[in-house]
Order: sequence, then structure tokens, then C-alpha cells
Amino acid sequence: MDIRQLTPRYYVAPQISPDQMGALKEAGITRILSNRPDEEVPPAYSAAAMQAAAEAAGLEFVHQPLTHQTMNEENVARNRSIGADQEGVTLAYCASGTRSCIAWALGQAGLQSADAILTAARAGGYDIDNMRPYLEQHEP
Repeated sequence: MDIRQLTPRYYVAPQISPDQMGALKEAGITRILSNRPDEEVPPAYSAAAMQAAAEAAGLEFVHQPLTHQTMNEENVARNRSIGADQEGVTLAYCASGTRSCIAWALGQAGLQSADAILTAARAGGYDIDNMRPYLEQHEP
């Protein structure tokens, strides 16, 4: 399992599988946030299949599919409100984890400094330094 910590309460990961839900629960995750559209995965990894497995393991599950085209201000704000803004520990996943990391970073713009956001992403293994100009424009 490849889960990467961005904050003490927010993690991102590449595609997870239904059989990992119990281990995620044991690891302290309380909420699964799926950023992967169903069109990208086989039926065994659909949002419905992942939700059933998550709930069977005692995890909350939220599906917020994101693509390059749908990563707009409204969806980023929703992603933050159902993930990073919640109590508990969220694991957001997509194909590689990059999309979930970018959505988190965009949601933190205006709340944290560009340096803090980029450092957290880098610590999680994601190089999103190309976002620096945008993040700096929105610094608190």
C-alpha cells in the first residue's frame, strides 16, 4: 500500500483496492475520498464497489471524481470541504495520487503559503513546483 502523508490528517495515494480497506482502517484512516472517475477503472474498482468495501470496513467513503477538465474552483472547494476540512483522517486517491495532491494544493491556496504547500507535496513524493506562481498569487 502506497499512502503518502501531506498533513497529519490528509493522505493521498495511487489507486487502492477494495481488499485494502481493512488495513487502511487499522492504519487510522477514517475517510476515503475517491478522485478517480469510474470511466478510468474496471468495474471491480468502481466507486460503488469501493464504497461497499470501505463501508464494510467501517470507513466513510466520498466520491468526488476529478479530471483536468473538471478541476475547477467549485470542485476544488468541494474536494477540500469533504476531505481536508473534515475531522478524522482522509485518504484521497486517484490513478497515481498526483491529481489528489494537486486538488489538495489548490484547496490550500489562500490558507497556507506556497512554500508550505509545496513542501508538504514534496514530502509526499509529489513535485508540483510548477504550481508555485498560482499558489504565490493566493498566499494568505
